[in-house]
Amino acid sequence: MTGPKLFEPLSLGHLTLANRIVIAPMCQYSAVDGCMTDWHVIHLGHLALSGAGLLTIEASAVEPEGRITYGDVGLYDDATEAAMARVLESLRRHSDMPIAIQLGHAGRKASTNLPWRGGAQLPVSDHNGWQTVAPSALGFAESDTPPVALDRSGLDRVRAAFAAAARRADRLGIDAVQLHGAHGYLLHQFLSPLSNRRDDEYGGSLENRMRFPLEVFDALRSAFAAEKAVTMRVSGTDWVEGGWDIDQTIAFAQALEQRGCSAIHVSSGGLDPRQDIPVGPGYQVPLARAVKQATAMPVVAVGLITEPEQAEAIVGTGDADMVALARAILYDPRWPWHAAAELGAQVRAPNQYLRSQPRRFRDVLHGG
Repeated sequence: MTGPKLFEPLSLGHLTLANRIVIAPMCQYSAVDGCMTDWHVIHLGHLALSGAGLLTIEASAVEPEGRITYGDVGLYDDATEAAMARVLESLRRHSDMPIAIQLGHAGRKASTNLPWRGGAQLPVSDHNGWQTVAPSALGFAESDTPPVALDRSGLDRVRAAFAAAARRADRLGIDAVQLHGAHGYLLHQFLSPLSNRRDDEYGGSLENRMRFPLEVFDALRSAFAAEKAVTMRVSGTDWVEGGWDIDQTIAFAQALEQRGCSAIHVSSGGLDPRQDIPVGPGYQVPLARAVKQATAMPVVAVGLITEPEQAEAIVGTGDADMVALARAILYDPRWPWHAAAELGAQVRAPNQYLRSQPRRFRDVLHGG
């Protein structure tokens, strides 16, 4: 009998993952002026020992104004690059897990407070706030300060910032880049007709709304080492009538595939407060399945995937090629160990931890 599909290797270009478990990017809101801190050594360090196939660094802003909060990580100057380098040096000393980074820009959803302080948008006058930008001068919430619509020079600046961040990621030896086009952030704002009301070549038709995100992808792809993977995260739907939907997502995914996208990570929502999301176990898997059926590139499913048998069913039936874990692996950083034990597979673990496995799972963990 063959082993579980979840623990079969997968290649993204020249990068081979030991299994199909991806650690999704998870904002920690713990950076100082965009710079990673000791918290990131601890947080990413124990995830790097989890046995997953790929670790993704949280959304890292390509310019200061692109941060969601003042506590967000950035990769936009020498100081933020040096801080990330220190964290990566610690990780690599004890783990050879491949590392990706999510690069993004929050657009109109930037300049907010930390989640545990309410998460509301901070006004420009606040010490920790700033003026936001977007495709159109439409705020996310009625109480928000309206964003400034990006003009041609602004579009050029943001596009160049994504490319510059990709070059920094390459210098840092990061194995893959994920471009953030989901959850209502800037590139998603261009894609959705609910947030993009432009009357130039970047607004209106689907082709026009896709234009700037595809330009950013092309610029980033050109700036990052050709042999390394560039992937994209999208929202499969806004969950709002008249908004971005799965048919438009498929068209966008096909355009990305033609440009050499290495994989697509299908999430949903985040663009409009009116969203009506049918939350439940695996609620976004049908979106991943639809993209999988329409493209040939690897697809990542995400969202309330919490149980090993559930994850195995998703990849085993071909709904997606990988599953991404976020809150589930924060709660249980040894999730891949437990999944391997339940499904009858093996997973890599530090030599220092090998004797921790219960006697009934004696052969689950193997060292380096």
